[in-house]
Amino acid sequence: MDASFWLEKWKENNIAFHESEANPILVKYFKELSLVKGSRVFLPLCGKTLDIHWLLANGYRVAGAELSKIAIEQLFAELRVEPKTLRVGEVERYSANNIDIFVGDIFNLSGKMLGLVDAIYDRAALVALPEPMRDRYTSHLTEITDKAPQLLICYEYDQNLMEGPPFSISNEEVNRHYSDSYDLTLLLSTNLPNGMKGKCPAKENVWLLKK
Repeated sequence: MDASFWLEKWKENNIAFHESEANPILVKYFKELSLVKGSRVFLPLCGKTLDIHWLLANGYRVAGAELSKIAIEQLFAELRVEPKTLRVGEVERYSANNIDIFVGDIFNLSGKMLGLVDAIYDRAALVALPEPMRDRYTSHLTEITDKAPQLLICYEYDQNLMEGPPFSISNEEVNRHYSDSYDLTLLLSTNLPNGMKGKCPAKENVWLLKK
């Protein structure tokens, strides 16, 4: 799986993964990050998620990284905001009041480009990446955010019964990626009512990662 997989999905508007409202887990558990209003929250592989609308409406600043320019142009159109764009290294920064989205390969985004991050909200990044990429991603994420606290959503199911994405990520894998940098708390583990895309039983696990 490479960049063209996701770019083609946005080009064809094949975005069943895009939710029609802010994620209920974000709304319920965001307070566990203990952030003050005005804190800057980073959403890796953010797409045009309505979680961004929710964060902005609740007084937080948003930073994001996304591969697809189509997704980010739609995001700003739906926010009814005209972004300023600036080439920064190998990525393009789309900016407006309280929001900065970096369009391009997240591995080309450095901590200096990103700037200070108070917390990470990862709903759709770790689960979107095949196993060979996840070690690289988690290492890069902790580096560019200086180990900012994190609210992480994962799914766990029999990967033999369905191909990802979203991929199955066990609790053991989460610990392997992050236990050297964070104290991990499993906030919620619940069965998905219809399983994973109706194909197999699945759990949704919500993690809080703090230094």
